[in-house]
Amino acid sequence: MENISILLVVGSAIVISLWAGKSLNRFRLPVVIGYVLAGIILGKSFLKILTPQVIEKASLINDLALGVIAFLIGAEFNFSRLRNLGKLIILIALFESSGAFFLVFLSVSLLTHKVYLGLILGAVASATAPAVTVAVINQYKAKGELTSTLLGVVGSDDAIALIIYAFASSIAYGFMVHQGISFKQAIIYPFKEISLSLILGAGLGIILSYFLNKCKERQDYFSLIVGFLLIGEGLSWEFNLSELLVIMVMAMVGVNLSFRKVEQSLASLNIAGFPIIASFFCLASTRLDIHLISQIGFLGFVYLFFRILGKYLGARLGAKIGKANLNIRKYIGLCLWPQIGVALALAIVIERDFSSLGKEGVFISNLAINILLFTTIFTETLGALATRFSLLKSREINL
Repeated sequence: MENISILLVVGSAIVISLWAGKSLNRFRLPVVIGYVLAGIILGKSFLKILTPQVIEKASLINDLALGVIAFLIGAEFNFSRLRNLGKLIILIALFESSGAFFLVFLSVSLLTHKVYLGLILGAVASATAPAVTVAVINQYKAKGELTSTLLGVVGSDDAIALIIYAFASSIAYGFMVHQGISFKQAIIYPFKEISLSLILGAGLGIILSYFLNKCKERQDYFSLIVGFLLIGEGLSWEFNLSELLVIMVMAMVGVNLSFRKVEQSLASLNIAGFPIIASFFCLASTRLDIHLISQIGFLGFVYLFFRILGKYLGARLGAKIGKANLNIRKYIGLCLWPQIGVALALAIVIERDFSSLGKEGVFISNLAINILLFTTIFTETLGALATRFSLLKSREINL
């Protein structure tokens, strides 16, 4: 199977993942779970059709999908939307993401005595997947203050998670490459990388908005967005910057300076990028290795427990500071368990960035993606039940 054509790999991944997603959608489950299950079944732990050697050939799909995901997240983070969301939603999103990051970082670092592993897993833990939450809300036709606040929080969460990852991964990389360096030295390099990423992203966004404002045809908007997306990724690799941060900031600046011009093009990018993202989740999930269960063991439980606790306590604190009503304070933290989505994208970035750092780098990248995939079984199923429970207790749905 190692000599299989890359076109056959990508085409098969698109068709199979879409079929699996549609099949689960009949049971009112999020389609992304279908993509992940398809990848797990086809991967090295079960049917062994999509082996690591085969997946390596389709690495371009990972790069394209990550760029599309980062761009769409940045495009959603526009200034008018932030004003409409209000202070409460921003506070909850900031505190729940940070809460999960810090609790997982501290617990994993203390358990393993590896600060860099704590930073990496903490960054992954900060992300919340909106798919399951939105599916539950739509299924039960939930309406009310908790529902509206929850939709705003999960919509803002991904951008915050990307920023947290940019900082945490850079510090972790510094610790691994230059073991024995001081904390001050470990901060300087990441600060430089992130600052340059922000500057490059903002610069590209300004140039993108200039050209978009000159365009008159819809297809020209779409072509420019795709072109700048690829340019942004290419420049990020060339200068060793954070591609996710560069693309997200480029999209945020570009869209805010020319928003009316690109609404339709963003819808087109969503449609055109859909098969790429579907195949990305399928191919990424083939990395599940059931032989790592014994190595994950207690660490996986620690990650899961402190991620959920961090989300709950952080959301509750943010809601209290924002003077939310009692229902929001009590229940919103229970609706933020699902993780598959941007977290899986971050795990793939970890694999690419850290696998070159010898055996420890390979081990950490494998550990991160497998902890994520194993714990997803609990976060997605129990997360859906917890969300339904919260909406029911807050009297925003009727069964």
